Amino acid sequence: MQEKLVKVNGVNIAYQLHGIPSNPTILLIHGLSTPLTGWPIELIKLLVAANFQVLLLDNRDIGRSEDLNHLGLPNLVWTLFKYKMGRSLKVPYQLHDMAKDVSALIDELNLSKVHVVGASMGGMIAQLLAIHHPQQIKTLTSIMSTTGNPELPTVHRSIRPLLISKPKSRRFEDVLNHHVSKWRAIESPDYPAASPYLQNYVQSMLQRGIPSRGAARQFLAILAAENREPALSKITTPSLVIHGDSDKLVHVAGGRATAESIPNSKLKIYPGMGHDLPVQLIPSIASEIIQHAREHH
Repeated sequence: MQEKLVKVNGVNIAYQLHGIPSNPTILLIHGLSTPLTGWPIELIKLLVAANFQVLLLDNRDIGRSEDLNHLGLPNLVWTLFKYKMGRSLKVPYQLHDMAKDVSALIDELNLSKVHVVGASMGGMIAQLLAIHHPQQIKTLTSIMSTTGNPELPTVHRSIRPLLISKPKSRRFEDVLNHHVSKWRAIESPDYPAASPYLQNYVQSMLQRGIPSRGAARQFLAILAAENREPALSKITTPSLVIHGDSDKLVHVAGGRATAESIPNSKLKIYPGMGHDLPVQLIPSIASEIIQHAREHH
C-alpha cells in the first residue's frame, strides 16, 4: 500500500493505492464525514485478491485531505429552513466540486478508466462522475445511495435526534462513544457489529480525522444537490445498485430509484442490511462488485 497527498482541482487530496499497479483499478469513494478508513479492510483485501488495484481517497474536508475552513460555514438553521421551503441554497461547495476532485485525481494518477464504487454520499459523487466524466468510468456501483429526488423518503424519524446531537465533551472517549452510538443507530439490524470491532472501526476513522465543520460543509453540499434522475436516465455506463432494505439513513427507495433511473442497471437488495457494510455481508458485496467489474472490463 502507498499513501500520498496530491493537489488536484485546487485542493490537497489524500489517497491510498492497494495492490498491483498494472491491474485494473477499482476506485472507492465513501460518504458523509467518512474518511477512507471507513472502507472495511476485509473488502479491500478481497478486491486486491481478485487482481484489482484499489484506489481510496479522503474526500475534501475530511480525513487527511485539505480542510476548507477558509470557506466558512453558513447558518445551518437558516439554511435548513430555506431547504424545507424549497428555496435555492448558497453553500461553500457542491457535490459537483467533489466529483471534480475525484476526476482530477484519476487524471493525476494517469489511470485510464476505473471501476468506480461509491457509498452513500460517495454514491452521489460516483453518479456525477458517470454523468459528467463518462470517459473515465468503466463501471458504476452505487451503494446505499440515492438520486437527489426530493420526493423520496428522508431520514427515519427514530434516528433524527441522534444525528444532530453532540458529544458530552471534547474528550476522545466521549467523542468515540458518541460516534459509536451513531453507527449503532444506522447499522444493519440483522447483522449487528461486535462491540470490539465497532470500537476499532470508529476509532480508526476518528484518528484519521472527522472535523465537524468539514462534515457540516459536506452535508450542505448534499442538501444543495439537484435531482439527478433526468441525467442518470441518459448514462450508458454499466451500473450496479446495492442497498439494504433496513436502511434508516437513506431509505431503500433511494436505491430503487437509482436503479430505475439508470438504463439496464442491476439492483441488489440485501434483506436486513442497514446503512453500513456489515462484516457478514462483505464477501457477498465484494463478489457483486468483482463480477460487475469483470463483466464489463
